[in-house]
Formats: sequence, C-alpha cells, structure tokens
Amino acid sequence: MSVCIKDQIQNLNLVIGCTVGCPYCYARNNVKRWHMIDDFAKPEFFPNKLRMMEKQRPQNFLLTGMSDLAVWKREWLDQVFIKMAENPQHQFLFLSKRPDMLDIDTDLENAWFGVTVTRHSELWRINALRENVRAKHYHITFEPLFDDPGEVDFCGIDWIVVGTMTGSQSRKIHTEPAWAYSLMEQAHALSIPVFMKEDLVPIIGEENMIQEMPDAYIKVLEEQKKWHR
Repeated sequence: MSVCIKDQIQNLNLVIGCTVGCPYCYARNNVKRWHMIDDFAKPEFFPNKLRMMEKQRPQNFLLTGMSDLAVWKREWLDQVFIKMAENPQHQFLFLSKRPDMLDIDTDLENAWFGVTVTRHSELWRINALRENVRAKHYHITFEPLFDDPGEVDFCGIDWIVVGTMTGSQSRKIHTEPAWAYSLMEQAHALSIPVFMKEDLVPIIGEENMIQEMPDAYIKVLEEQKKWHR
C-alpha cells in the first residue's frame, strides 16, 4: 500500500506568499480561502513558528510549502539556519522554481535544497540549483509532470520525487506512465532514491509504485516510532 508523502514530511510554513505566479498554485488558493495573509504576492515571515523547530521528536520538515525559497529575505534565512544548526535531530527541505535568484552557501548536514521541474523546458533549474546553492544535499520534485523531461543530468542529486496534478485541474493534465518510469530508471542507475507520490496510483497502478526516501529521512522516521513506545 502506497503512503502519503505528507505523513513522512511535515509542512512548516515559516514564510507564506510567493511572486512566481504559477497558474495552478494551491498555496495561493489556500491563502485566499483561509485569509492567511493580505496579499499572497507579498510574502510574510512568521518568526514565532521558529519555536516549532525546537521539538525534540525528530521530524522531516518542508519549509517552503506555502512559498518559494527565492522570495525569502536573507535575514529570514539566516534566522532559520541558526535554528537548523541548533536542532540536528530534524531534516529540513527547501524548494524553489527560481534557483537563478539564489545565492546560498551552507555546510549544514540537515539542509536539503531542491527545485521543482514540471516539463523539459525547466531542466535548466537543476544546473542553476547546483551553481547557486553550495550545500550538502540536493533534491528534485517533478510535479506536476506536464511533459516528458527526457534525459536528466542527475549528477549530485540525492533524491527525486515524482507526481502529477491533483484537484480540479487534474482532469486537464495527463501524466504518461512512461515519463515517471524514465525518471525512475535514470535515478536508479545512479542509486538515487525515488518517491512516487500517491497521486500517481491511478496512472501507474499500486503494484508499480516506488516510494523510496534518503537514509537521513528514514532515520528520522525510525526515531519517531520510538517516541510512541
């Protein structure tokens, strides 16, 4: 039985808002529905949420579920990095669609920086990530997958996630199984773990789902289980 990635990685929305302007953005819709901030195009930082990073029970945290790392101010990131260094029991993930706007240098072992790639024309983001972010870990999210990315340079990449469109727009988007299989085969050739999101089940079938996570994330999940005993 496939698992939901949200059960493995918790959203911690320290910043809400984005200026990238994706037409399918679920975060913008949620902000409008729940009135989280006044203007989604003007990102806001919520430093009071930093205390959630002090939890002793290990967590895998996604910090950009309602934002893009490229819109974070340097002072926000500096505060977050300090907390990350103080809490090595957690793993922290960042995502961006504008890695060309980033300039980050960190040796934090629990920091994972990634890009979203939805189509072949966006493969440039992977090179931009490696060029503009000097870090220990890189990942790529291919979601929602709009076309065949083709051959991908996975050099230095530690994890990939593959998914398709969800919600009301899912009827307009058709992700071919072959695209997901190709990404999986390319990644596995380099021993890179692959996580197919649960929304791919209707497309490729439960029996064909691959849901692998990096060792660091698995360690966190194993430690979590001990807290329930």
